[in-house]
Amino acid sequence: MADEATSGKTKFTQDPAKIAQLVHDLKNAQKNPGKKKGFACRKSTYKVSGTDDRTVDSWKFQEWDYKRQDLPTYARGLFTAERKDKTPEIVARGYDKFFNIDETTDTHWRNIEHNTRGPYELSVKENGCIIFISGLEGDKLLVCSKHSTGVRTDAQMPVGVPVLPNSHAMVGERWVEKHVATVGRTAQELARTLREMNATAVGELCDDSFEEHVLAYDADASGIYLHGLNYNLPEFATQSAAQVHKFADAWGFKKAKFVVHDDIVSVRRFLEGCAETGTWDGRETEGFVIRCQMARDQVHYRDWFFKYKFEEPYLMYRQWRECTKAVIQGKFPKIRKHEMITEEYLNFARRVINEDVEVGRAYLKNHGIIALREKFLKERGLKGSEIIAMEQENGRIITNNVVLVPIATIGCGKTTMALALQYLFGWGVVQNDGLRKAKNNQSKPKRFAFDVTQAMSKYPLVIADRNNHQRRERQQLMEDVSAVVPHATFVAMQYVHEPERLDAIRAVTRFRVHERGDNHQTIKAATRGDNETWGIMDGFIHRFEGVNLGRKPDDNFHHLISLNACNPSRHNLEYVIQELHEAYPRLVPEIPPPEALDAAIDYAIRDYHVTVDNSADYARKGPKGPQANNGGPVPQPHNDGPAPQSMDSEPIQLARKIDYFGITIPTEDVDRLLKEIFANATSDQAQMYRKLIEARRVQQSFHVTLIHRADNKKKKELWDSYVQQYIKTLTANPQHDPMHNPPILGKTHVRLERLVWDSRVMAFVVRISPGEEDMDVTCANAIPHVTVGTANPSVKPVESNDLLQRWVMRGSGGDSGIFEVPVPGEKILNGTIGVSMQRFQS
Repeated sequence: MADEATSGKTKFTQDPAKIAQLVHDLKNAQKNPGKKKGFACRKSTYKVSGTDDRTVDSWKFQEWDYKRQDLPTYARGLFTAERKDKTPEIVARGYDKFFNIDETTDTHWRNIEHNTRGPYELSVKENGCIIFISGLEGDKLLVCSKHSTGVRTDAQMPVGVPVLPNSHAMVGERWVEKHVATVGRTAQELARTLREMNATAVGELCDDSFEEHVLAYDADASGIYLHGLNYNLPEFATQSAAQVHKFADAWGFKKAKFVVHDDIVSVRRFLEGCAETGTWDGRETEGFVIRCQMARDQVHYRDWFFKYKFEEPYLMYRQWRECTKAVIQGKFPKIRKHEMITEEYLNFARRVINEDVEVGRAYLKNHGIIALREKFLKERGLKGSEIIAMEQENGRIITNNVVLVPIATIGCGKTTMALALQYLFGWGVVQNDGLRKAKNNQSKPKRFAFDVTQAMSKYPLVIADRNNHQRRERQQLMEDVSAVVPHATFVAMQYVHEPERLDAIRAVTRFRVHERGDNHQTIKAATRGDNETWGIMDGFIHRFEGVNLGRKPDDNFHHLISLNACNPSRHNLEYVIQELHEAYPRLVPEIPPPEALDAAIDYAIRDYHVTVDNSADYARKGPKGPQANNGGPVPQPHNDGPAPQSMDSEPIQLARKIDYFGITIPTEDVDRLLKEIFANATSDQAQMYRKLIEARRVQQSFHVTLIHRADNKKKKELWDSYVQQYIKTLTANPQHDPMHNPPILGKTHVRLERLVWDSRVMAFVVRISPGEEDMDVTCANAIPHVTVGTANPSVKPVESNDLLQRWVMRGSGGDSGIFEVPVPGEKILNGTIGVSMQRFQS
């Protein structure tokens, strides 16, 4: 965290030119809110309380814009004003918008582990409303809520009219005066100090007498909990939790509790332990905010926050609150989860409200919410966390009426997933693309939902194979299914579409759709051509609305499984089954072995052929998408679909499509060896391996490359000798489908001798050890090896060659950044010599 005591004046002083540019950019965004693919910013002008003519401007982005990479600032809560000399300045600044675990790419655990450094400060997420406190010229205190001072002055409202007579900012200002008075200081002194620091004090206003939320604060616990000191700069810089506590003590504020961990592994263990009960330090809490530093390049670190929210019992309490308000207003309460205990609570609430009508009136004004809940829990003799634990145990007995709902766009692999799951478990699959437009009065969505309910009578789990990429589609499906099967359990299987990954998703999905060609009910890619197909696909991506469990209809989902759309379906299949097994062990009592998963994907990709043609019913949507520079599809190495069947059947023609010659070794033996090596490894040694496992970056199969087509000119003689062997073998043993089932050229043995890795790639150094009856082979690489995995998709397996060259020259340890361990014992594996075919003809 930034350290104001040692930073000097220049580092955290506002640069007028930078602030002027920031305000200019914000104004431009305000002028063009509808600009295509742009961001929108809303400006509101507020009067400073206690003054006649001073105003500040509040700038607010849409919530979803904070995931973009091109905002002028990421401050959530930003106020600017002009000084007396007309120079613009930031007068109050909130935190950069921070996200929950798995809400963005940066907050996936694997990326947090790779891109952040400690110390990690975990502060309790207080359950109130945020308050900003700063100083203006003339020692004037400025107190704001997230986007308001409480008094608005603009073209839409008369000057000086309060937004609310008792706004958050106004109540916050009264609390500030109370706090500073307890230490014999004044609001003017606080304003002067904050202005000299060029900082905004950030706190949480927790006052149940003013406004109740979900968690309780009695009179002694009420007040402003100070949890941040942010510098008033466009970029985010903040003081440490220890410094914030010191400031709070000096000025009489309450303090948000925090703990410090040095490593992310212990952070995760701590958070997941607290999440089991939704409590910490004997008190129910909403979760934690974690403060650390982040650098995607591991060089330029900056202050960065993420959060870890406890879903329960917080979400259950919120449902009780909303259902109680509905009952008081004579409306039908919408119970989405925790059905039995919520019905029991509502019966209790009805009884209390009927006995005293004032309880209901106060409840609608957000008073008495917590007291009513606590009275019920006391009568029930249980804590909220105990109820959740009991429900989770009961929830684990779910065995039927489950609907798995994909949320995806074209080419993500949802049908491949559905067919693979059907292959493994015999579950039902209802394919929307297989339905004809209804000729009666029943709409196609209604027919789709009806077919899902019909399948539910036969199968314990039914996969609703449709994109479901918009909220209205999900709502329609849930409502229509629930009308027939009231106690259906909906599970979301979302292929996450984060803004920064859309280009990668386009590349992957286009490649898959191009490869499957016309093997689809509606999208006939080979017939339509790339331009028209890409236009249809881009339309779906443009309309994609991600799952938000905090709003309708997605709060009906019982469980959410988030998938990387760029991952191969084999990886995603294993992850989905693991998630279902953990959430519903009676439904998925055990995870199938790897060979069964392989067979399921093989069936879904290679053996599945559509028999229905509904392409004439399909209405094209969306703009035309771009093609690759050569006019063909955008290639992507991680693909799922079968390659188009070649018309060239002659061995010589097929040989031109060979990508490389290699020795394939058993996957299970390599996986077993890796686990053995890292079972007792140190944390530093195991870091890269854990990263590969968690990011699913370990290769699905393992081979020694003998020669790649990229070297066919440099080592023409060796390449030609292998080609001749391939032609000879194929001629003697013709295959039904040599593109997908290439012939085995021979056998040999491979000895794994040493495992070497750095932060980008991991590989086994091997020795080819042919037996008496084995084929004699030569490797074109200077150091024969087997690539285990790479850190991310941008790192290609060919980097193993560079790694091993550096390892030979510099060794491991020291400042080389290279690790190595010898392979225990003598690991000699059987290998088969074969080819890998190109997916495209260039």
